[in-house]
Amino acid sequence: MRASGNKSITKQTKLSGDIEENTNLIQELFGSSIDVIFREFTFGFANKFRAVIVYIEGLTDRASINSDIMKPLMYDSNLQDPSLYTTDCYAKIKTAMLSVANVEELTSVRKLADHCLCGYAALLIDGFNQAFMINCQGWDKRAIETPPTESVIRGPREGFTENFITNISLLRRKIKDPALTVEAMKIGEKTGTTVALVYIKGLTNVELIKDLRKRLKKIKTDSILESGYIEQFIEDSPFSLFSTIANTEKPDIAAAKILEGRAAIIVDGTPFVLTAPMLFIESFQSAEDYYVRPAFATLLRIIRIISFFISVLSPAIYVALSSFHQELIPTALLFTVAASREGVPFPSFIEAAIMVLTFEILREAGVRLPRAIGQAVSIVGALVIGQAAVSAGLVGAPMIIVVAITAVAGFVVPNQNDSGAVLRIILLILSAIIGLFGIMIGLLGTLIHLSSLKSFHVPYLSPLAPLRPQGLKDSIIRAPLKSMFMRPAGMANRDPYRHKVNVTKSSGSK
Repeated sequence: MRASGNKSITKQTKLSGDIEENTNLIQELFGSSIDVIFREFTFGFANKFRAVIVYIEGLTDRASINSDIMKPLMYDSNLQDPSLYTTDCYAKIKTAMLSVANVEELTSVRKLADHCLCGYAALLIDGFNQAFMINCQGWDKRAIETPPTESVIRGPREGFTENFITNISLLRRKIKDPALTVEAMKIGEKTGTTVALVYIKGLTNVELIKDLRKRLKKIKTDSILESGYIEQFIEDSPFSLFSTIANTEKPDIAAAKILEGRAAIIVDGTPFVLTAPMLFIESFQSAEDYYVRPAFATLLRIIRIISFFISVLSPAIYVALSSFHQELIPTALLFTVAASREGVPFPSFIEAAIMVLTFEILREAGVRLPRAIGQAVSIVGALVIGQAAVSAGLVGAPMIIVVAITAVAGFVVPNQNDSGAVLRIILLILSAIIGLFGIMIGLLGTLIHLSSLKSFHVPYLSPLAPLRPQGLKDSIIRAPLKSMFMRPAGMANRDPYRHKVNVTKSSGSK
């Protein structure tokens, strides 16, 4: 039961045949909210019927209420016949008078309020203990735009919006299959957020859907304001640095994952759609990889993987080499680094920590400030602060280069930005304690942790661990689409084939 409104009105409280009593119950539930509108009017022969329309300003289309509800009732000649004033009149109003597509009948006061909060208008008629709930949703919504976080050179440029129905329609346009199933539920005691589970019936693993449905129904919280809430409630390893549930703003990415046998979770009010299960290798893949030539897509994936290691390891390796393993640095370079650090009062670890922290501050400032100002702060701030730090002798020039490379490489793999930032600091601390041995211990511990992770019972490092040769065609390399005839292992056990090319010859190799 929701905590808003008067707690004496429960889910079992029913409407009566008295319109005054029903109006008082609704007013008691909503309190003195000025956006809850009660429009009283009469209709029928000799204005025999009294009625009231209840709706919330801003969530409902007023023009639809005027033209599709009030006008037919007040001016249609069908209701001017006195012989119609029987119990059949209520059915006559629903079937012949209301010119809207979606009309429901409710008797619960709580459900009536929930529907009004979703943009419905409630029509109450004196003498009847039911209400017509008429779909007149009319709130403002953002137009379909290109997602700023997932821009592409080639491929669809449309992105999800905050509107729940629009997002479902975008998926329907991509997957024209009647087996595409959308299961909706309300989560959040106070927000009543609509959450949908989307999958292809007969393709997606039944156990995955049961598990997702169970985890979603277990969520007991006051509010769900973004899909990140859902992600943290249902994920397998909440304390891990690495997310085991993917998110996207692009319908083509969500549709591709659904067609592989995954499930999508759409949350009303956010353009970020969740998909599960997730594999670690997905962080280095892009939708554009499947729209370009295989060789170029493979090169891009290798670049992303190298960039991730550069962003995570560069400061740690610099500190380890300059503090513990100078013999590994070429002599000429060693003299150059020593000359540049002459007069720097801090050890290399403190120097690296200062610059890494400064970079994170500048990055956060660039994100939070308005776009034009944020870009200026990020670029000018980095240049000015870096040059000033070198001139003042606080840090050496090589450290500025290392941090700059780290920053640029980190932007290549945005999906691992969060985990990469934390892992970078952990490895930096380990390198300051025992040098390259500390880095190796940190990497080995990270690898063990990744190997232990599962996303809805699917190994996180699949298809690399456990090794699945068929899955390697879409991992670090991107094989031609014709040869990727099997879906990822563990996703769609009931229909593992994408297409039937060479299936009889290659069905034994998994």
